[in-house]
Amino acid sequence: MTTQDAENVKQVKLDFDAECPSCSASIEFNPATGKLSCPYCGYETEIATPEEQEEKIAQEMDFAKAEERGNFNWGVEKKTVICKACAAETIYDALQVADSCPYCGYNQVMEASAENTLAPNGVCAFEITDKQAGDNFQRWIKGRWFTPKAAKNSAKPDSFKGVYLPYWTFDTKTSSRYSAKYGRHRTVTDKDGNTRTETDWYSTSGFYQEFIDDYLISATTRYDRNMMRKIEPFNLLNNKAYKPEYVTGFLSERYSIGLQDGWSQAKREIHDHLSAQITSKVRWEKNADVVSNLRFSTTHDDITYKYLMLPIWLSSFRYKEKIYQFMVNGQTGQVGGDAPISPLRVTIAVVLSLIAIAIIWYFFMSE
Repeated sequence: MTTQDAENVKQVKLDFDAECPSCSASIEFNPATGKLSCPYCGYETEIATPEEQEEKIAQEMDFAKAEERGNFNWGVEKKTVICKACAAETIYDALQVADSCPYCGYNQVMEASAENTLAPNGVCAFEITDKQAGDNFQRWIKGRWFTPKAAKNSAKPDSFKGVYLPYWTFDTKTSSRYSAKYGRHRTVTDKDGNTRTETDWYSTSGFYQEFIDDYLISATTRYDRNMMRKIEPFNLLNNKAYKPEYVTGFLSERYSIGLQDGWSQAKREIHDHLSAQITSKVRWEKNADVVSNLRFSTTHDDITYKYLMLPIWLSSFRYKEKIYQFMVNGQTGQVGGDAPISPLRVTIAVVLSLIAIAIIWYFFMSE
């Protein structure tokens, strides 16, 4: 290890003792029971529930008061963890919050935040098991019409990896002043009896307010964002205040997309949402057929955020020497991923569609 590498390695503490009091093996969170259990001796214990209601779920945090807003460079920062079970030293990416010792398998839950990062304040725990995730995958791939039959029959997921990924959620009160043009269509008949559509245009302006609740933004750059969107939504209301007990037995990572960049992305997406909402408002209020030249400016007030750890099952399967990855939502079981495509099946679908269009056109012309 170079001197520079040594400077980048930080000694960190463990937040949670994952040792089974019965047999000294590693205990882990069990999605089937919602308890901590030992896979070796069967020992189970409840996770302590706070007495105060506000301590049971993740609380909204004041965006303006957040001190650490920047991104976190996981490619540079490293940390070393000493295993409580076998005393082995392991170097991890600084983003990792939970993993198991590669030497003895002991579940390790490390500190949730570093000196220059925020700590998660909520977690949505796993609600489905790896077996249920595998069953959902089998149903998902069998429903892929363009996937070759051989792939459906042979696709067996590799061992599942349960991962808690970091997300930001944002609440904001939006107030938007807008101006736009709207048009109403009318049919005009000329002297020869031919008809055409003309549009009468009018100007309008107004004010639109909407409260945005728990707008979700992924805080990791490690995974395919398009695939992650396929397994949304998550049940964000079913969250719990962060406890290290919930992540034991699973991989988990802290954010690499910081609070400020997360909010910037959220504002862009919220702007697109507001554009669609204001357009619908104008169409409804003015009985308009079309809306154009929409211009608006938005003020955001009372911005709050939550930093949540959300559960995902990761796996892959091999078909014709190619690896296809997929994800399963750890709460809902929704599956998203890649699957092989059969060119023959696609060609058949296109041909059948063209035949159907030709038949409909034929009967239409005949009448």
